[in-house]
Amino acid sequence: MIALTLVCGLVATNTVAAQDAKKKRPNIVFVFSDDHALQAIGAYGSKINQTPNLDRIANEGAVFHNSFCANSICGPSRACILTGKHSHINGFLRNGNRFDGTQMTFPKLLQDVGYQTALIGKWHLGTDPVGFDHWEILPGQGNYYNPDFIQMDGSRKRYTGYVTDIITNNTLDWLKNQRDADEPFVLMCQHKAPHRNWSPPPRHFDLYKGVEIPEPDSLFDDYSGRTKLLNESEMSLERHFYWGHDMKFHGESLFPEHFLARLGNGEYRRMNDEQKAEWDAAYEPENQKLIADMQAGKMSSKDVTKWKYQRYMKDYLGCVQAVDDSVGELLAYLDESGLAENTIVIYSSDQGFYLGEHGWYDKRWMFEESLRMPFLIRWPGVIDPGTQSTAMIQNIDYAPTFLEIAGAEIPESIQGRSMVSMMHDDCRASTTWRDAIYYAYYENAAVHMVPVHDGVRTDRYKLMFFPRGRQWNLFDLEKDPQEMQSVHDDPAYEAILAGLQKRYYDLRDLYDVNTAVIPATRGDEPGWQKRNASMNKLAKTAKPKLAFIGDSITQGWEGRGKQVWADNYAQYDAINLGIGGDRTEHIIWRLTHGNLGKIKPEVAVLMIGTNNTGHFMQDPTQIADGVEEILDILRERLPNTKVVLQAILPRGKSELDLQRLNNIAVNDRIANFADDEHVVYVDLGDHFLNEDGTIDPAIMPDYLHLSERGYEIWAEALAPTLESLGL
Repeated sequence: MIALTLVCGLVATNTVAAQDAKKKRPNIVFVFSDDHALQAIGAYGSKINQTPNLDRIANEGAVFHNSFCANSICGPSRACILTGKHSHINGFLRNGNRFDGTQMTFPKLLQDVGYQTALIGKWHLGTDPVGFDHWEILPGQGNYYNPDFIQMDGSRKRYTGYVTDIITNNTLDWLKNQRDADEPFVLMCQHKAPHRNWSPPPRHFDLYKGVEIPEPDSLFDDYSGRTKLLNESEMSLERHFYWGHDMKFHGESLFPEHFLARLGNGEYRRMNDEQKAEWDAAYEPENQKLIADMQAGKMSSKDVTKWKYQRYMKDYLGCVQAVDDSVGELLAYLDESGLAENTIVIYSSDQGFYLGEHGWYDKRWMFEESLRMPFLIRWPGVIDPGTQSTAMIQNIDYAPTFLEIAGAEIPESIQGRSMVSMMHDDCRASTTWRDAIYYAYYENAAVHMVPVHDGVRTDRYKLMFFPRGRQWNLFDLEKDPQEMQSVHDDPAYEAILAGLQKRYYDLRDLYDVNTAVIPATRGDEPGWQKRNASMNKLAKTAKPKLAFIGDSITQGWEGRGKQVWADNYAQYDAINLGIGGDRTEHIIWRLTHGNLGKIKPEVAVLMIGTNNTGHFMQDPTQIADGVEEILDILRERLPNTKVVLQAILPRGKSELDLQRLNNIAVNDRIANFADDEHVVYVDLGDHFLNEDGTIDPAIMPDYLHLSERGYEIWAEALAPTLESLGL
């Protein structure tokens, strides 16, 4: 009996101890907004607004001044946070992708160690949340007024009111009434605000009435001294604001040379009569005054841009103020409920935003305003009040940090680093902490027309690379904090450029960046876009027995090889899917975005990779990986098609030409992809070479592209393989 009593006592003691340990694990309240620029947060030195509740988090905890995103756009940033991995690894590269919820995410792992997980607000990842015990999300971008929310059963519920307030109320309801009070929790309160089209709540309509918001120095940036691609983006206050959607006018644009037409104010259309009346009372007097002044000729083009800036900023800051209100309500409840003592509170946003800097709104570019993202944290008992950190952190660090806080194991596949040890040491970066961050943006040929680019940032320097045109830009952030002049071609920075390029390639290697396998469009190049569209159209109706897939050498069948094509392949109704300048990543994009259409050829000839060599001297293994990805797509989408995987043709004047040697190394690798069932490998290179290994200019005039005779040789050399496959 005594022994039994002791055992029971020990079990009870252990149970209580386990419960105490579980209770000691801190809760996490993660408040996340959309497009909140650091320039509009008091704790980061805002000169244009006040955010007392956000500042309270900073004053009672820490401000991280060097906090960066990995991909400055809504969905991809969220995917980086969930997975702790860069976009090219987690698979969510661009808005419009669909998040793969089967992969590892930190909420799933927190559930495994006993945490309750809840998500309320903006999700924007295309698929339903996974790893959450409770969720209620906005569809897509959501709406500011009378928003719909997707429920866990798939239904939609419409609320009357303002979205930030509704998210706040639902968050508080979960805290008060729906969670298990005996279990630790992670709560993600994710706001739509202050995302475009910046529709503030009625209580803040007049917040900045009569106030002149200071303009940034670069509001009228002419983009000189940097890549010319800056001029192609479509996100300027001067040229790309809509009359209704952005500037809140009714009806058709009266001044289309200054305000874009067509896109109306969708938020106004959602309002009830009472909301519309309140809105019109606030906006129409100023609207009518501007119309009258413009009709009277009182407004120069520069005056109109300045007016747009004021309207934009007052709307944006009104949305920000509602988020600050929300944070105040959450902090107040944590205090009242006694949760504050053991709850970590974090405020962040998916990226920064341009508030007129460089004449822009929006994000995407690797310039400071959109690369930086806020990170404010209060951790009672760990982080001292008023801590200021200059450690370089990134949104891929959030997942491992949350996992370590919760006592969960951090998977080796996570690319970010836990910040917990740093937070226990006054938020100082250790000597082994990162010296640079890697950034990559992929959503070109889409809204705002910002080109693909990537780069690295250290504490002082920033290096950007633009694949289109293969351009580098280098900025000295100490001497040029507004990034107005690239010094990549300044002899004084030659060594710095070389060092940063080395760091760039090293970080790409560290993070397993292989552009050869990352789907990429060239839709921002008019010629490519036109040809790709025509091929997509043809592929919907064509019934070819033979398809050629490749780059300019393949496209050349329609040029110097036109007659040879007609003589040899017209009988097969052959289709040419070649575009000059394409690399493996472009073929991957095309084959998954319409180039295959409804075609079901008996044979497809694939030759690709020489531009990966010619443009970048890319590692042969990486190029081969890109070819293998293409083969996987063809196997999946054309299971009954035989693929002739053709070795890359020789190039260059001599057998020791470096680019030729790189292609030979690629061929050595892709030869192994033949399976004698679906893929047949052929190397026709010897047909184009003289005995001494040189190339006759009569066959390849520029030692890369074929002449008509070159196409004749190709057709003759390829014929036996096609015949063996039934053609």
